[in-house]
Amino acid sequence: MSQEKHGIDKRRYPRVNKNLPIKIKNRDFDIVTETKNISCIGAYCQTDKYIPPFTKIKATLLLPSTTKTANRYINCEGTIVRTEKDNNSSEPQYNIAIYFNQISKTSILKIDHFIKNHLIYG
Repeated sequence: MSQEKHGIDKRRYPRVNKNLPIKIKNRDFDIVTETKNISCIGAYCQTDKYIPPFTKIKATLLLPSTTKTANRYINCEGTIVRTEKDNNSSEPQYNIAIYFNQISKTSILKIDHFIKNHLIYG
């Protein structure tokens, strides 16, 4: 039996389904949307604009604080690695996968902390 049949995720970093504000931009567009899920090295979200795979982007992600301190912004650079048309929507919508290829270790640790809190506490 394969591991997939048991629901084991083979990814290096855990992923959590969470709607977080994210801004993605390059010289041709500037889009604000929400993540559908997030990991330390990438995000999956939806947009009404088709963005071709391999498009380089800059991203700003807003992580809500787990304490009473201010929200945390994560700035990084990434690449669109997958774009799929969402056929369940009446309006043109595209699901995109972003790989964070330039992200600081500090930002990775912040995302990791956020994810672990949500995996433990929901």
